[in-house]
Amino acid sequence: MKKLNVLVSAVGAVWVSGTAFADYSFNFPTPVTPIARETLHVHNLFMVIILVMFFAVLALMMYSFVAHRRSRGQVAAQFTAPRSRKQWIWVLAPFVGLLLVDYGVFGVPAYHAVLSYEDTRNDADLVVKVTASQWLWIYEYPTEGIRFASRLTTPRAQIDNREAKGEHYLLEVDHPLVLPVGKKVRFITTSNDVIHSWWVPAFGVKRDAVPGFLREFWVRPEKVGTFRGQCSELCGKEHGFMPVVVNVVPEAEFKAWLDARKAAASGAADAT
Repeated sequence: MKKLNVLVSAVGAVWVSGTAFADYSFNFPTPVTPIARETLHVHNLFMVIILVMFFAVLALMMYSFVAHRRSRGQVAAQFTAPRSRKQWIWVLAPFVGLLLVDYGVFGVPAYHAVLSYEDTRNDADLVVKVTASQWLWIYEYPTEGIRFASRLTTPRAQIDNREAKGEHYLLEVDHPLVLPVGKKVRFITTSNDVIHSWWVPAFGVKRDAVPGFLREFWVRPEKVGTFRGQCSELCGKEHGFMPVVVNVVPEAEFKAWLDARKAAASGAADAT
């Protein structure tokens, strides 16, 4: 009975893990943009093909080991020049096969994903400029006339191990970026000092912010929520303290946020 319980528990564990694995997301976050979904699709496709190739080659090797062992009277072939037709076939066939797989099976979906990622045509519903500095992000909505900085808010006591780490340790800011759900947002990145990199895994985008250059990418968030990332370029001693937090909200809530920001900016200008 004890062995039966152990067996049932093991089967249950496998079943649960298989159910959780059914979305084939591996270690990727749940994609919330078309680019992230395309990236996950390409990754999964490549993994399946690579695994099939691996087990096919492994099976062929194991068969060769067993079928051509010395105990069965197999004698190693002696190859001498000139090369035979069979030798050329064994050399060229894998080479041609790899070319077809790389440029056909792998190349087409990867090319489509890259084209999708670089589609920064002027059909965006919103433009956001991201300027990186050591060590914070400056967000600007050029058309709306809004500009603000986004800084880390994790207490220094947590960083110095004098307090317990919070739920969003090193991934919390004072002013998150706010985007409307379902709208195409065109991003323009640059930097004030060194190379930084704006990265949100759930969006499937990562773009370097390079001093003196304007670089582009786009996202279309399809889900309301808070999504977190960070600078993924070694940009100095505070590199680990440049989080990215994006709040994706309904369009009505986004418009209300814009109005509140504009009113606050106007009030600050009047006070000055």
